[in-house]
Amino acid sequence: MKKFLYRTLCGFFLGMSIFAPGFSGSLVAIAMGIYHEAVRIISNPFKQLKKNLMFITPVGTGMVISAVLFVIAFRQLFDSYEKAMYLLFAGLIAGSVPIVFMEVKKAGFKPYYLIGAFLACIAAVAIGVFASETGLMSGDTASMSDWPGLIIGGFVAGVTAWIPGMSLSTVLIILGVFSPLIYSAEALLRGDLSYIIPIGLFLVFVLVGLMSTAKGIKIVFEKIPGFANTTVLGFILGSFISIAYQSHQISDEGFTWLIGGVMLAVGFAVSVSFLLLSRVINKGD
Repeated sequence: MKKFLYRTLCGFFLGMSIFAPGFSGSLVAIAMGIYHEAVRIISNPFKQLKKNLMFITPVGTGMVISAVLFVIAFRQLFDSYEKAMYLLFAGLIAGSVPIVFMEVKKAGFKPYYLIGAFLACIAAVAIGVFASETGLMSGDTASMSDWPGLIIGGFVAGVTAWIPGMSLSTVLIILGVFSPLIYSAEALLRGDLSYIIPIGLFLVFVLVGLMSTAKGIKIVFEKIPGFANTTVLGFILGSFISIAYQSHQISDEGFTWLIGGVMLAVGFAVSVSFLLLSRVINKGD
């Protein structure tokens, strides 16, 4: 029972990492001691099926509970404080920088690693600016009819979910998929089944991304951890710039920079505290 409850808590935190930008699900899984088991299961889900189900059931339960709570909360917050929410997200992302920087330092840094960081940073900024300028980041369900975008977004989300330091929700934001997914998921919770197919399509390709890259990404981070983590750090910095830019594009009459600054600081503090908490929990397991 103790193990079941612990795994349910792990699932809750993993669910939180999916919906809260800046929280890396893979780092949470590593900190809580379930990363390698999750990679093993996703890589070959039908091998040791009974054992896999005993792991997946409590973790999945925790993720569902977390997802429902976050979808409801985020929908309300987006409706009332959209600009402030994006600055909160920027703070959450910034809070993950110290932990990734420590991973870079631990693995050993070489100057040519900056090439990967620079390219990743430019890519994150470019994608975010494109999403903002084309209206993809709009907080409605219009983008849910863009099935190619959902397929690409789902696959990319599945791939990045395994990368330590990468936040799945951050990727979804800069791709312009995050807000529509939140609104559509909230509508689904209210019994509106019109979005079940696009959400299902998105989830299928998340799973495809997860299963097709799990072992490969794990090997990359084991063989060249310095370059891999430095590249992730570049993407995080680019994501911060991208989301800060997106927030600047949002028109919100009730917004003040005092509120924005507070939300940015709160996001940073929450992100750092969460990562520290996950390490404490892992030590206590």
